[in-house]
Amino acid sequence: MFKNQTVLVTGGTGSWGHELVRQLLTYNPKEIRIFSRNESVQFTMKQEFDNNPRLHFLIGDIKEKDAVIEAAHDVDYIFHLAALKHVPVCEDQPLEALKTNVIGTQNVIDAAILCNVKRVVYISTDKASNPANFYGLTKAMGERLIIHANTLKTETKFVCIRGGNVLGTNGSVIHVFKKQIKEKQKVRITDLNMTRFFLTVQDAIKLVFKATFESVGGEIFVMKMPAFKILDLAHVLIEASGIEDVDIETFGIRPGEKIHELLLSSYESKTTIAYDEEYFVILPSNHIPGLMEHYSKYQAVNLDKYHSGTGLISKEEIKDMLKKGGFI
Repeated sequence: MFKNQTVLVTGGTGSWGHELVRQLLTYNPKEIRIFSRNESVQFTMKQEFDNNPRLHFLIGDIKEKDAVIEAAHDVDYIFHLAALKHVPVCEDQPLEALKTNVIGTQNVIDAAILCNVKRVVYISTDKASNPANFYGLTKAMGERLIIHANTLKTETKFVCIRGGNVLGTNGSVIHVFKKQIKEKQKVRITDLNMTRFFLTVQDAIKLVFKATFESVGGEIFVMKMPAFKILDLAHVLIEASGIEDVDIETFGIRPGEKIHELLLSSYESKTTIAYDEEYFVILPSNHIPGLMEHYSKYQAVNLDKYHSGTGLISKEEIKDMLKKGGFI
C-alpha cells in the first residue's frame, strides 16, 4: 500500500511517530514528511534515522491551515498524530487544546481534501469515550469531524483509531515512577484503585496499519488491549529496581481524571461490531454510503461497555510487558 507513496505524519517526532516512521520505511515509500513544531526534536530524530533521504522534516503547526496545505501537496496518506495530549495542560489551557486538537484536525481534513489525499488516519484516545476532561472532549470532537468528512464530496477516506496509553511514551507514568523510585524512594499515585489500558508502541503501530489497510472510511477502530492497576505497575517497577523500603503515597485524583478509562461507552456499544480478536469497530449514526453494507455480516458486540476496570492482567503479565518493551 505504501510502496512508492508519499506519506505525511503530523506530530511525527513523538514516540508514536518514531515507531510509525520506522515501520513505514519497511514498506519502501517514496517519501515520508514529518510535520511538527519542535526544531531540536526534529534534528535529533533526523540523526537517529541516519539522515535517511526518504525522510523530510517540516517545521509547522497544524493550527495554521496554509502550512498544513503546503505539507499535504502530492501526499497519498496522512497519519494525524499531532495533538496536545496531557490532561492537566488541556484543563489549564483549554483554548490552546481547542485550537490544536479541534481546529487543527479540521485543517488537516481541509488540506487532505484540497490535495486529493487518498486516506487520513486519525489517532484518538480512550479519553474520547464519554469524556470527563477537556482533552477527551477535544479528541471526541476530532473523531466527529473525521467521521463527518466522509460525507463530503471527496474521494479521500477518513478513519479513526482509538487506543489507550502506550508504554514508555513521552511523559509516561513508567518514566515518572522510575525517577521517583530512584531519586526519592517513593511513588506518588493519585488513587490506589486507578486502572488504565496499556499497549507497547510497536503493537500500537501494527494495529494502526491494520486499520489503515482494512478500513472503509467513517468508522472508529477500537484496539483491544490489556488493562492493569496503576498500583500493580508501581509494585512491579519497585521490585525491578532492587531498592528497598520504597513508600507509596496517594495525593488524590487530578481535575478531569477517571478511576477507570473507557474504550467503548454504553452509548457507542449500540452501534459497535466485533471485528476480530484485536478490534471492535464503532459505526457512525450518520449515513456514509456503503459503510453499513460492508459491515453487515459482522455481529454486534455483546457488551454494554469496555472499561479498564475489568479483565485486569496480573503483576507477572505486567512484568512481561515491561520486559518486552525494554523498560525493566
